[in-house]
Amino acid sequence: MEIKVIRFYKGKDYTIGRMLIDGKYVCDILEDKDRGLTDSMSEEEIKKKKIYGETAIPTGKYKVVLDYSPKFKKILPHILNVKGFEGIRIHSGNDKEDTFGCLLVGYNRQKGKVLNSRNALAQVLTLMRHQEDITLIIE
Repeated sequence: MEIKVIRFYKGKDYTIGRMLIDGKYVCDILEDKDRGLTDSMSEEEIKKKKIYGETAIPTGKYKVVLDYSPKFKKILPHILNVKGFEGIRIHSGNDKEDTFGCLLVGYNRQKGKVLNSRNALAQVLTLMRHQEDITLIIE
């Protein structure tokens, strides 16, 4: 399974994108500010530009697994091996205060927010369930 996030709006303190799964639009994504990080940068370069809890993950390609999140106390998509970041998940939430480096799913019907996030997460989880090989590409 391939999940693609196409970032199309880079605001002052948040980023909006579209999530495609196997080429089909599923929902929108809200992330922290895109600071121009890429997975080809060294971890040292990333840490120099990153602001903790206020920075979108680097563009690039990542492996995703479904596993238990101690913070959310449920199974969620976990984005692995993100240089300079730890515990990055795809989860529900509505605004930049909920992101903390993670990808929030929902529908961008209000400026700076995603709405109907729990339903979007349920849809994403249904599509991901029983998938053994999940790749996330962030553009």
